[in-house]
Amino acid sequence: MADRGASAPSLPDDWPAHLDHPILALNHMGTFDWDLDAGLFHMDTQAYEVFDLTPEEYDGRPESLAVRVPPAESSRLDAVVSQAIKDGSENYGTYFRIRCRDGTPRWTHTQGYIRRDENGRPRRVVGIVRDATRELEDGEARNLRDAQGQALRRQTGVVQAVTAALAHASSVQEVIDVLKDTHGIPNLGATSLVMGLVEAGRIRLVAEGPAGSFVPGTRITRIDEPYPMGEVVQTFSPRFIESPEEFAERYPILWPHITDLHITSAAYLPLIAQARPIGAMGLLYNDRLGFSTEERAVLVALGSSIAQSLQRAMLFEQEKDLAQGLQQAMLPRTIPSVPGADVAVRYRSAAAGGSLGRDIGGDWYDLIPLPGGRVGAVIGDVQGHDTHAAAVMGQLRIVLRAYAAEGHAPATVMARASVFLDELDTDRFATCLYAEADLATGVVQVVRAGHIDPLVRGADGGCRRVPVEGGLPLGLSAEFHSLEYPVSTLELDPGETLLLCTDGLVEQPGKDLGDGMRALAEQIAKGPEDVRDLADLLIEIADEQGGDDDVALLLLRRRGSETGQAVGRLQQHVASGDPEALALARHMVRAAVRAWGAGDRADEIELVADELITNALMHTEGSAIVTIRVLAGTDRRLRVEVEDSSSALPRRREAGEDGVSGRGLLLVDQIADAWGVEARGGGKAVWCEFRMPEKDAGT
Repeated sequence: MADRGASAPSLPDDWPAHLDHPILALNHMGTFDWDLDAGLFHMDTQAYEVFDLTPEEYDGRPESLAVRVPPAESSRLDAVVSQAIKDGSENYGTYFRIRCRDGTPRWTHTQGYIRRDENGRPRRVVGIVRDATRELEDGEARNLRDAQGQALRRQTGVVQAVTAALAHASSVQEVIDVLKDTHGIPNLGATSLVMGLVEAGRIRLVAEGPAGSFVPGTRITRIDEPYPMGEVVQTFSPRFIESPEEFAERYPILWPHITDLHITSAAYLPLIAQARPIGAMGLLYNDRLGFSTEERAVLVALGSSIAQSLQRAMLFEQEKDLAQGLQQAMLPRTIPSVPGADVAVRYRSAAAGGSLGRDIGGDWYDLIPLPGGRVGAVIGDVQGHDTHAAAVMGQLRIVLRAYAAEGHAPATVMARASVFLDELDTDRFATCLYAEADLATGVVQVVRAGHIDPLVRGADGGCRRVPVEGGLPLGLSAEFHSLEYPVSTLELDPGETLLLCTDGLVEQPGKDLGDGMRALAEQIAKGPEDVRDLADLLIEIADEQGGDDDVALLLLRRRGSETGQAVGRLQQHVASGDPEALALARHMVRAAVRAWGAGDRADEIELVADELITNALMHTEGSAIVTIRVLAGTDRRLRVEVEDSSSALPRRREAGEDGVSGRGLLLVDQIADAWGVEARGGGKAVWCEFRMPEKDAGT
């Protein structure tokens, strides 16, 4: 850029005693005489023409030429002259641009001759200026133009690359990481980056670099404090600081703290989105003076892109916080203590595991205390990862709890929840698994709606997957009129643990579901016995695996009976005129007597129980409550009770030869070891008991 080697005109010692030199004027060259001591810059008539000024418009001070010389060009000129003086050079030369009064740019060339006193101190600079616009296509001016064009193209490319990377940023920290990346802001030549966000009339610093450049007291500042970021936020306009002197003069509070960074210029940009300032960013340089018009435009464009990305990231974080709050509110606040069991629940969001996706899902768990020492365990997953999924999850959790608490059988609970979801104003479906456990007997009834199977960890530490016949997911089964959910029964022995989870714990990239289930079973088998420690371990494994799905987890470990005798109880509500409920009650009895080891007497018990239920529904106007339980005592006895709302006691009578009724109680009397009737407030309960074979020691 500088042309110190170019031949300077041979000037007389008293030059320019007459500034209007005729030979120079003929060559369209103007002359100047710069008195460094007085700080005055004298020009001849042709020089005024080169600068497109009139003598009346100019007061003789060099800084007044700023009306024609852009700040970036002025800073560059100052740097050239300062370097020549510092190096002891006698002359210098360079091209620079001015902006004429009509706004058009003009390339100008200047050569100066430095006059020093006997001590070598510079006292005057005399020289020429000329219009060099026609030389743009060749020589040094063209090289300068090309170099600046290349730099501008490089900076524009950096802005485009940063903008493309910012499109994927989903958090404020990710925006900052993109800007600090080696392919980001450092490619613009900035030495230091600072960024702040506007919050309640203040600017909170969210990024600064390099390390050690933090200015004490600037972590949070008021917008009206005399700092550059506050100024650009208030004015909505960028601030370009083109020299250390300007920085020190404009911001005397800040400047002393950054002198060690050797800052020579800075660009502070307001971050404006939707006509509102959301923050500010500063780029500080230590190897340049000033900014060209094109460079300013590039940086302003960069600020606009960053502002849009920041706003998008902030809105995403707000939405995520809202969804996480909603999701946490929808999950149970506390898990009730369950006599006879150890319980652990865990929830891990995909965000906690480092996912970049939209991390709010509809996974949930629940534990529902039920009458008779039973407990309902729920695990489920609503389709989708957004606030709507979390809202649907909360509603499903409530209705499942309500249906279970009303005494409905597990299959009915699932069917009614499916109808509820189908009638809800949503297009979502949900997978779910509901397990109703009698912890005294260990009998667990399981219903599955499109969900993954449960696992059981044995008392010896081994773990197995329990295949459970299932139905369609909730919502879909109602839509396709397929509401029959098969009920599977398993027996949970003392010391065994039932594990329910969502697929986020099982699914792994490149593996099918079966592989994931086997891997999970192996991890459980190797894990600690305590359910809380085991739950923590499984969540840690999920975090290590990453994944883009939430994880809900419920562990229920059955303790051993303190008396050493199994005492269990199952109960089912059967409404009048509800054939489905009647079928479910029969299924409950069948599952219980086989799980509890009734042996050869299983069919007899089912027959008697069915007779009592049928009698209650036929001869009373209300519903019936069926209870089956194992009695504690010296021998194992199974008791069946059918309670109704009628106070009329049943009568055992002989049926006629052609009679179709009257044989029920005779049958009960002949098969049961004991039976009777008990008054229950406004109703009664008919009961019968059966002696059961002793369990083998190995079973």
